[in-house]
Amino acid sequence: MALYKDPSEMTRVDDPAFDKSYAPGSVTPSSGIYMCVNCRDEVAVNAGNPLPPQNHRQHSNRTLPIRWRLLIKTQSGPEPN
Repeated sequence: MALYKDPSEMTRVDDPAFDKSYAPGSVTPSSGIYMCVNCRDEVAVNAGNPLPPQNHRQHSNRTLPIRWRLLIKTQSGPEPN
């Protein structure tokens, strides 16, 4: 589970980008923190970079596939209108 100290620095959004899951090695559409929906491991990945491979070390239950889902979306620059 991602941790944070100051809730005023976080904004809740209803964005379908948080509903999709991705296979290991998929190119990430958004920069942020991704979580494996089965083992709950978290990784920070920049947009355009691949997600970690199938053999990432924290995935202890080999019977369930690794599926990455966007947990925290980061943004830089001015906010879109």
